Amino acid sequence: DVEQGCAGCSCLGEKTAPPHCRPHLLFMYVAFPLGNSTHTIQNSTIFCDTFFYVSLRHGNALSTHLSNQMTSYVECISFCSITGHSASTVVMNGGGAHYHSEEESKQDGGGDTDGVEDSNEQEVIVIQDTGFTVKIQAPGTEPFDLQVSPQEMVQEIHQVLMDREDTCHRTCFSLQLDGNVLDNFAELKSIEGLQEGSLLKVVEEPYTVREARIHVRHIRDLLKSLDPSDAYNGVDCNSLSFLSVFTDGDLGDSGKRKKKGSDLEQIDCTPPEHILPGSKERPLVPLQPQNKDWKPMQCLKVLTMSGWNPPPGNRKMHGDLMYLYMVTVEERHISITASTRGFYLNQSTTYTFNPKPANPSFLSHSLVELLSQISPAFKKNFTVLQKTRVQRHPFERIATPFQVYSWTAPQVDHTMDCVRAEDAYTSRLGYEEHIPGQTRDWNEELQTTRELARKNLPERLLRERAIFKVHSDFAAAATRGSMAVIDGNVMAINPGEETRMQMFIWNNIFFSLGFDVRDHYRELGGDAAAHAAPTNDLNGVRAYGAVDVEGLYTLGTVVVDYRGYRVTAQSIIPGILEREQEQSVIYGSIDFGKTVVSHGKYLELLERTSRPLKVQRHNVLNEKDESVELCSSVECKGIIGNDGRHYILDLLRTFPPDLNFLPVEGEELSPESVRQGFPRQHRHRLACLRQELIEAFVEHRYLLFMKMAALQLMQQKANKESKMATLTENNSPEAAVPALPLEGKAEDSIPGLAQAKELAESLAAEDGSDPKSREVVLNACKAVGSISNTSFDIRFNPDIFSPGVRFPEDSVDDIQKQKQLLKDAAAFLVSCQIPSLVKDCLDHNALPMDGATLTEALHQRGINVRYLGNVLEFVDKTPAKAQLEHFYRIGISELITRCAKHIFKTYLQGVELSALSAAVSHFLNCFLSSFPDAVAHLPADELVSRRKNRKRRNRVPGGGDNTAWASLTPSELWKNIVSEAQSYYNFTLHCENADQVVEKYGLQKITLLREISIKAGIQILIKEYNFDSRHKPAFTEEDILNIFPVVKHVNPKASDAFHFFQSGQAKVQQGYLKEGCELINEALNLFNNVYGAMHVEICACLRLLARLNYIMGDHHEALSNQQKAVLMSERVLGVEHPNTIQEYMHLALYCFANGQLSTALKLLYRARYLMLMVCGEDHPEMALLDSNIGLVLHGVMEYDLSLRFLENALAINSKYHGPRSLKVALSHHLVARVYESKAEFRSALQHEKEGYTIYKNQVGEAHEKTKESSEYLKYLTQQAVALQRTMNEIYKNGSNASIMPLKFTAPSMASVLEQLNIINGIIFIPLSQKDLENLKAEVQRRQQLQESGKSMEELTVDGPLELEDKIPMDVNVD
Repeated sequence: DVEQGCAGCSCLGEKTAPPHCRPHLLFMYVAFPLGNSTHTIQNSTIFCDTFFYVSLRHGNALSTHLSNQMTSYVECISFCSITGHSASTVVMNGGGAHYHSEEESKQDGGGDTDGVEDSNEQEVIVIQDTGFTVKIQAPGTEPFDLQVSPQEMVQEIHQVLMDREDTCHRTCFSLQLDGNVLDNFAELKSIEGLQEGSLLKVVEEPYTVREARIHVRHIRDLLKSLDPSDAYNGVDCNSLSFLSVFTDGDLGDSGKRKKKGSDLEQIDCTPPEHILPGSKERPLVPLQPQNKDWKPMQCLKVLTMSGWNPPPGNRKMHGDLMYLYMVTVEERHISITASTRGFYLNQSTTYTFNPKPANPSFLSHSLVELLSQISPAFKKNFTVLQKTRVQRHPFERIATPFQVYSWTAPQVDHTMDCVRAEDAYTSRLGYEEHIPGQTRDWNEELQTTRELARKNLPERLLRERAIFKVHSDFAAAATRGSMAVIDGNVMAINPGEETRMQMFIWNNIFFSLGFDVRDHYRELGGDAAAHAAPTNDLNGVRAYGAVDVEGLYTLGTVVVDYRGYRVTAQSIIPGILEREQEQSVIYGSIDFGKTVVSHGKYLELLERTSRPLKVQRHNVLNEKDESVELCSSVECKGIIGNDGRHYILDLLRTFPPDLNFLPVEGEELSPESVRQGFPRQHRHRLACLRQELIEAFVEHRYLLFMKMAALQLMQQKANKESKMATLTENNSPEAAVPALPLEGKAEDSIPGLAQAKELAESLAAEDGSDPKSREVVLNACKAVGSISNTSFDIRFNPDIFSPGVRFPEDSVDDIQKQKQLLKDAAAFLVSCQIPSLVKDCLDHNALPMDGATLTEALHQRGINVRYLGNVLEFVDKTPAKAQLEHFYRIGISELITRCAKHIFKTYLQGVELSALSAAVSHFLNCFLSSFPDAVAHLPADELVSRRKNRKRRNRVPGGGDNTAWASLTPSELWKNIVSEAQSYYNFTLHCENADQVVEKYGLQKITLLREISIKAGIQILIKEYNFDSRHKPAFTEEDILNIFPVVKHVNPKASDAFHFFQSGQAKVQQGYLKEGCELINEALNLFNNVYGAMHVEICACLRLLARLNYIMGDHHEALSNQQKAVLMSERVLGVEHPNTIQEYMHLALYCFANGQLSTALKLLYRARYLMLMVCGEDHPEMALLDSNIGLVLHGVMEYDLSLRFLENALAINSKYHGPRSLKVALSHHLVARVYESKAEFRSALQHEKEGYTIYKNQVGEAHEKTKESSEYLKYLTQQAVALQRTMNEIYKNGSNASIMPLKFTAPSMASVLEQLNIINGIIFIPLSQKDLENLKAEVQRRQQLQESGKSMEELTVDGPLELEDKIPMDVNVD
């Protein structure tokens, strides 16, 4: 039962902490019992997060939520394995508690089956579980009802009670039914006599030292629950979120316009000055608005462990467990004893020990009850604090899976915190207290989770959940360890060697520094290669991990950049430290190919990865000139650990070399590469192609292969029609062509795709005995460089051009072929992928906003960032350069900040710890400040004798002259940046200082500051910086608050959830909204199961779900899902990440549709501020944002403001889409409508005419849009004439004029919403049943069109906005 309990637990967590923010370590005992695990579990209160699943669907405060919604626990799919469903079925819940109707919940738990087409094609079972209600009676509170589900464990009720407002102060209690104590890890359904209406009593239990510590920790966490300092300091997976500042808490009914009589009450719509179009001011402070909840509610001044701990023997025998010291808000100093019976006041003072109970002693079972009796302020504030805490959205406080750091922070007061102090200074590595055996055996955990069963969905979910959890714990531990290593807090395992060669072990993790130790990389580029190798290795680990071959193991790997050093953290292969490397390596080479060994088992395992990773099996010569067979690069080493597992490590050459950056004597690259100035010398010889490029290249070749074969076949067909008809069907393996998914952009360049598809079918169906078709395949294979002559199969030999690797004589031809393939791939990157990226930017399919999104866009197409210079040159030579200005600007900014980061890295290595903030502020001054002679302030000599100290001090790795950094000047730094750009990116920057860069390339200093801070892990004080002052530097050392690590790690994926998500997207694109919605709901459940509640992929899922809810008319649900998406994006990606900006825009639309106009405006203003900060005003997305703002302002009759935004949108659209685009026509129309509302008909007519002309030229007279426009023109003309008549009448007759009342129309909300939908790509079309069939056909036709590479600029059709009789369509589903 114990194991099942754990399997069903929603979280497999970490350390003891408040239930509301961290999962807790339960899982450890499941996967690998350590000692008597069952016993351990029974005797400990290990917390596990209950509301991981529960809270997903419901935005409200956790407490109410938990009590009402416990039924949605069905979502915990892992339980299904427990509930005894047959293993072959996929068990799911049909969309969560929200959709359970009355009669469904009356059925029993069996559920009904529902076939859903999904990529796995397995049947789907929908469980409707019958939850039931129990009464809970806690001491001192009224009994209350709690809804539970039979699969829950008793543990989870504990959890709920520790989070509820009225019972949160209890941690040490048992639940009893009729006087019997319930086992914490029993499922509710296994408890006899527990049924609807049973009364569970909460019974206080005696404390142990461990329970007392847990209690103190929990109370401390409750007191700190609203304090953002953990998020600013980047600890415990806390991160910031500001959405609630703009929505005034929850998005319930706030923000609706109140009706006063018949008038609508005016809302204040004036945006802050710096948000208005054209404003040059870019303040930093609004980035982190003050949340009114965060005003510290002080309940206690001090809560700390007493210096009298631990109790002496005689007091131990009286039941004393530990002593606490407190100072109340009323300044009362008290000393408290934690005993087995609870907490009471004793008579000790700071200097005298008197453990006797004071009089009165106020003995209480919980610290909160004790303090409430002593301190009225505590009682009052604690109550308010807990009320506020439970009202917060759960997503504001759940821990994120990986730490997110903020690059700005206010000055946070440093408070006394006993738990924090204890965590930092006891030898606590993070977990000892709660795990038998003290430290975690990371390697064992990482590998055991991989070995879990994966035959059916519940097993796979459990396995993926376990893998993900261990990975996120490992990444956190590795990050802490790396920082400790660089800060000098860890003893080296080879302390005698010079610092840069030292290696470390901490918490069962092995750490090494990114320097070239023992000239290992001498031929590959020395330190530069040693710096690049860890990230290449990580990419290799990621790739092998994704292929996930049973029996082949990789090491847990995390790469951390901190304070200028690169640290690689790896899990330790059992036994490797006891052996010499020579003995243990049984596959591969330890000296780059001079000696090579191979091993049958490794070949067999690696063979299974060779097709997905496109690695060719090949032979190399060893030192004795014998041929050795390998299925990976020679550096890849195979070691069998003492645990008998087959490990591979050093995967830095998993992917083939990039010949554009690897000049080889006597080798000529293809003309496309040569034209671009390749090959170029790189810093190191480890430059390799990205996996995305290999995939794209193979796909491109596959289309080529199909096309060649098609042409030949068509010629044959013409010759021998009759021959084809007689062929019998026989799927011979030779002729079978593996169909690769035809995504990618390669189709654009290859016509004849339809025939190619037919051909694939005909080839697959043909009998291999037909010599003609065999010849066709053979010719096509040769032409595209396939390694097989009978089917399409491209693989790369990763050892080509590796120095020191020799190949046997008999493989000369093969090696030639492989060399050619590599040259072709390098040329493909330059001649296809870079142009396709630029084309995507021109078509607005790719819209990078900052460095991170630009890098992502490059990587998706397999372009390494070292090509950034070439990409920028390509853009520079493009005729449509003006329409790529935003892209060019972001590229330049990325190039400059990356060069600055390279320089900063070496700069920091020479700085000693005491001068760190001075050095960083000096560097930023040289980089960004206009002050010409930035002088470094050497830190004042606080310690008098320097000479004596120097000998004793533990030297940091690589520290040379420690004050060299102070001599850097702005002009020298910018010279270095220019030369770095030239040597690394082959790009010529024309600038000598920050001001010239700003002027020449139109960059913003605030954006450069953000980029460099994020890349280098700098945290600065949030205040207004005066970059442009020529009299004093912008930064002082007080402005540098912290240096954070920049962490790279593997992101384990939720595969099943992802398949559901993709199927859902596909359904939506085919127009099956309901089915799509169900699949995406399902995906959401599965994602939650694997990742817990917070993850980027869940964010994407929620966004799409919200969009579908909106389209299907459920505005309220759309609002709720989108609110979660925004919160999650802020928490997981960062408050000003481009994705977060997009999420804010979507949320504003749904708020407007729900009538919450002022909230919608606040959200849009926030989005605009963030966008200005991240990329400035001149960006195509800004046009969409400004159109949204303009429309909402038009709706609330702020016409002048509205025009400013709409006219800005018009200007940006004209610039980036071309003056003749339909988007521009729409912009003209929106501006005309506002002028009409202002009764300025001449301007309105002028704009509408422009729009009309564009429609007429682009879509023709007969098109609906053109007709609409022409109608509107007539209407405007009539209005203008009527107005003129009235004016003339007034002039002529003065006050006696009989005036026709003029119609000035304030826009209706429906019409504003309709326009909002159109600009955001959502169109509602009035349809009859007959039209439905046509629509489906049309959608299919469009998809075929898209496949053949014709892109249509979507023509928007809109009718009156009534939701009943419409089929909505989504033009651009994200």
